[in-house]
Amino acid sequence: MSRSAIVAFWERYSPALVPVLAVFTALVVGALLIGLTGGDWQAAYIGLWQGSFGTPRALVDTIIRSTPYIICGLAVALAFKAGLFNIGAEGQLYAGALCAVVIGTTMQLPPIFHIPLGIIAGALGGAAWASIAGILKARTGAHEVINTIMLNYIALRLTDWLIKSRQPLLLGDPADTSGSRTPHIAETMRLPGVSLGNTNTLHLGILLAVILVFGVAWFFKRTTLGFELRMAGTNPNAARYAGISVPRSIILAMAFAGGLAGIAGAGEVMGVRYEVSTNFISGVGFDAIAVALLARGNPVGILFAGLLWGGLLTGARLMQVRAGLSIDVIKIIQALIIMFIAADQIVRFLYRIPQRKAGDETMVSKGWGGG
Repeated sequence: MSRSAIVAFWERYSPALVPVLAVFTALVVGALLIGLTGGDWQAAYIGLWQGSFGTPRALVDTIIRSTPYIICGLAVALAFKAGLFNIGAEGQLYAGALCAVVIGTTMQLPPIFHIPLGIIAGALGGAAWASIAGILKARTGAHEVINTIMLNYIALRLTDWLIKSRQPLLLGDPADTSGSRTPHIAETMRLPGVSLGNTNTLHLGILLAVILVFGVAWFFKRTTLGFELRMAGTNPNAARYAGISVPRSIILAMAFAGGLAGIAGAGEVMGVRYEVSTNFISGVGFDAIAVALLARGNPVGILFAGLLWGGLLTGARLMQVRAGLSIDVIKIIQALIIMFIAADQIVRFLYRIPQRKAGDETMVSKGWGGG
């Protein structure tokens, strides 16, 4: 292959490597920081690998932990495609989890009906919660970033109140003297799974996440509604000229995104925790933004970005033990990954990757623009 052919090949395909190179660069910088503090970066990274992917137990734990990041990452990316910045996946996840708990603690059905009903309830709960921000954006112009952030706090505090309330008793478990959780859901609504020896149960939530990944990709590439949402996000004026209702598209995009986050909440209830507690799950909604950015909004890319994110968190403990490091080192590496993705000109400069064309820009900017 001639030099000109190699250059042409690199210019054509290297932009797709930017997220991979961003992760690699973050790991290199992280190794330098570990070395400067007197730590053994090789022991640290070997521990990180073994604690996240190196054994069957670690792999199962990583997959279980990654599942909500994958689904919530899809929720953020779907809104990106429609020109919206959904900061509210955390609150939507909680709304879906609460709806799933209600179905799981008040109804007795065969698993073939109970499990789908729990997932549907989670999706509807998340969609309803996200639709509040969508309607406010579409009807009043209120910015979705502010609204979804505030709705996160409302969802978390509402969850606390529903669980802790004793007079009247709402969603709290009357047998729980600490008042910190709901009753356990019925066995018939728990996701089936397999236990690989001395590991946690690998439930079907990951299969659901994979189906949603390819479902969202198909939705945007193959359906009229998906095209309309992308058009409304890319160029609202052109969308209006083509007869597309931009307010309707905003509401639908937020509802679909919230529905995905709600499914993530239902999956945690049905496959991992079997209850909602006052410290149910935290940070997933915000980390999902990083997952979506790392994948540049590509649904299939989100599958791998979510696994990476879950692996970093799962392997952090063994990394800490093996190298005698603070677990905050993982947070530094995560922050570096986000930085190199957001400021990808650094990565492009280091590896001589051509700059992005205008049409390649991620739709994140539209969400901040408020237009």
